Formats: sequence, C-alpha cells, structure tokens
Amino acid sequence: MTYPEALAFWYARVNYEVRAAHPTDLKLERMRALLRRLGDPHERVRLVHVTGTKGKGSTSAMLAAVLRAAGYRVGLFTSPHLTDVRERIQVDDAVITERELAARMTELAPAVAAMDADGFPPPTFFEIGTALGFLHFAYRRCDLAVIEVGLGGRFDSTNVCRPLVSVVTSVGLDHTAQLGGTLEAVAFQKAGIIKPNVPVVSGVTEPGPRDVVRKVAAELAAPVWERGADFGFDYRPGESEGPPVVTISTPRSTYGPTALALLGEHQAHNAALAVAVVDRLRDGGLHVPAAAVAAGLASVVWPGRVEVVRRSPVVILDTAHNVPSAEALVRTLAESFPRVRHRAVVFAVSSDKPVADILRVLARYFDRFHLTRYGNNPRCLPPEESARLLASVAPAAAFALHATAADAWAEARTAATGDDALVCVTGSVFLAGELRPLVLTDRGLSGTGSKS
Repeated sequence: MTYPEALAFWYARVNYEVRAAHPTDLKLERMRALLRRLGDPHERVRLVHVTGTKGKGSTSAMLAAVLRAAGYRVGLFTSPHLTDVRERIQVDDAVITERELAARMTELAPAVAAMDADGFPPPTFFEIGTALGFLHFAYRRCDLAVIEVGLGGRFDSTNVCRPLVSVVTSVGLDHTAQLGGTLEAVAFQKAGIIKPNVPVVSGVTEPGPRDVVRKVAAELAAPVWERGADFGFDYRPGESEGPPVVTISTPRSTYGPTALALLGEHQAHNAALAVAVVDRLRDGGLHVPAAAVAAGLASVVWPGRVEVVRRSPVVILDTAHNVPSAEALVRTLAESFPRVRHRAVVFAVSSDKPVADILRVLARYFDRFHLTRYGNNPRCLPPEESARLLASVAPAAAFALHATAADAWAEARTAATGDDALVCVTGSVFLAGELRPLVLTDRGLSGTGSKS
C-alpha cells in the first residue's frame, strides 16, 4: 500500500470516536482474532497498561519520558490524536513514519481479509490502530511500550495484553452510556485491565471506586500501591511563571524536589503515578536512575494539556471534556496565571458529555464564552444548544455563537490584548486538534493595548 491507500483503508472502518459505541459493540474476541493472524505481536513486547477517566494520557507520556531518559527504547500508544493520526503510535518520541505505517498496514490487510472470510465482523478503526501499534513496537524492538486504554478498560481493544504493571489513574463519570452511571460502575470497568498477579498502581482516592479497584485486585492476587496509602507527592506552583516543583515519595524512595514540565497539581498526581510505576518496574529488574526520573518529568511534552502557546496575552490549548478535567483546568489557570483579568474560552463539546456540568465549572472562571463546533463530526453539540445549557447554569455569562471553530478563535484572539488577557481553547480533543495548527501559526496575536 501507499500511505494514502493505508489511510483510506484505515478510515473506512467503523470509528466509535466519531459515532459513539453501544455497550454491545465493545468486545475482545475480534481483537484477539486479528492479533492471532498477525502472530500476536503484543506478546513480543513488555508493556505497561494505563487507564483512567482523567490523566491516563499525561501519565503515559511522563512514564515514557522517564524510561527514555533511562536509555530504553520506548513505544507509546495513545488516543485520540490532535492533528495527525500518526501521533497515536510513537517510538522514542517520534511518530510512526508514513512509510512504516503503509508497510504495517500492508501486512495487516490480509489478516483483516482472513477475518472477513471466517465470519468475523470487520475490525473497527481503533482495533486497526491498536494492532498497528503492537506491530510497530515489535518491529522496532522496543524495550518497553506504554499503552493507553481508549475507552473504559475491561472491553477496550488494548486489554488483550499482559502488562508488567497495570495503572488506574482516576475514576470519574464519563462515557456513562458505555461504562455505567455510578463511580463504582466506572471503576469496575477501569479495573478490568488488572491481571492475575500483576502489580497495580492506583490513583483512585474516592472511597467507593477505590474499594472496587481493591476488590478486583484482591480477587486476582494483584498487589496494589495506592496514592495516599503507599505513595504521594508534595506540589508547589511555579514562582514568577517558572515551572512547578514536585516531590514524590514511594515505598522505595523519595524523588525531588524536581521541576515538572506540565502545569497543575493534577499533573503532579500523574507524575506520582508514573514514578510509582517506575519503582514497580525496578522491582522487576529494570534500571531507572533517579536522574532519569527528574529528566523525564522536566522535559515531557504533551500537547493540548494546558499547553501554554503564548504568555502575553496568555493562550492555552486544552482538551478538557469532562467535569474532573474542567475542574483541573480552572484550578490550574487560576493558580498559574494570577494576574489575568480578562478570560475568554473557545468551547465546543461532544453531545454525549455532561455539558451543563462542564459549563457550570468553566463559568466560575471564564467571563466570556465563544461557543462553536468542531469539523463535521456528528457527535459535536450544536453551539446553540451549548448556549441554552450555559444560560441555564450561568445566566449572567456572556457568550457569542460561531459557525466554525476558526471564526471563534479569530474573534477571541482579536479581543485578547494586553498582559492581563487569557484565551483558552477547550471542550474536546477534536476542537484542540482542529485549532492547534491555526493557533500555533497565527501572527495576529497582540501583546499590547487593552481589552475592548
């Protein structure tokens, strides 16, 4: 296949990131059958498996950065992507090349055809991507790979692996149609990645879901390290707009104080999880010096997660799409940019999210909303509906409606003048991905004057 042919083959699959999955759509038999026809590449690479409502991507990125700093060749599988589908599959911080992707897809296509002949339903977009990741990591002979769950855990396509460590970063209400409407139900789905006798690192602190994770782990004789009981952290915000500082304590050692490249106390939580995983890997024989931990945490790059694009005026790209993420975003902005007085948000969101609750959180911080939509994705909530929900939870909030994300960004950034202005793009990975190239190349940002 050529690269365009490979992309066409991939995007022809059912994509539950565009069309929400029904609970009965989430099964593992098809994924196992596909990997079996490819020689089970997931069994040829040592893995860490990471799930959670919030923080799983950041935790995965930090862990990969630390392991790279220790000298290992590290694969990283994450989803969804921001601007390029190849971002999902990386080795040593480099995305899979177009040539590599085409070669792997050429190998994968006959396996898909064989499944069709055997009566299996066609693999989905995410299943194809997961198989591509496992194949690529095996071909590149990765020492380890960090695998982020796509949705839930128990029936996620990545849950065919047997990892060295299983990680549950957090539990919150998201994807309730697929995962259940209580924290305990969501925790049960997340805990589905736990394997017999495989160590677990858990950042779940709420009593109900924490007990669910403990129970599942106990039934599988999987030893658990929990934040608050076995490991923890001390976080200090950056001074004079410098990086925040974190000190992390595990049963094996204390790390820091060290600089943290990603903003927010929630990122210190994620860093503590990553470091706890490192110590579990050390128990299994890996050599990761303390200097690698400091270097990885200080250098990790994870676009779209309270990403500071500019400081005068402040421009932030973020992907918060549920209540816990929105709360973390608001806390981080207030803490990191205390001198900001004019706060605008460009917002679009998927219709299956708790939109009213997200807007209620954002309205505590932002004084103007630019409501829009992303692309032509049918999951996107129309901006008129966002406006109705905003009025119901924050009647005094000022807002404007925009037909396109580009229009919303243009108006928000034109109004953002001076050192006391902030514009944040948030609400969806799809929105951040659509606007990121425009925001990064926009030269119309003004650093002088006053906000109109």
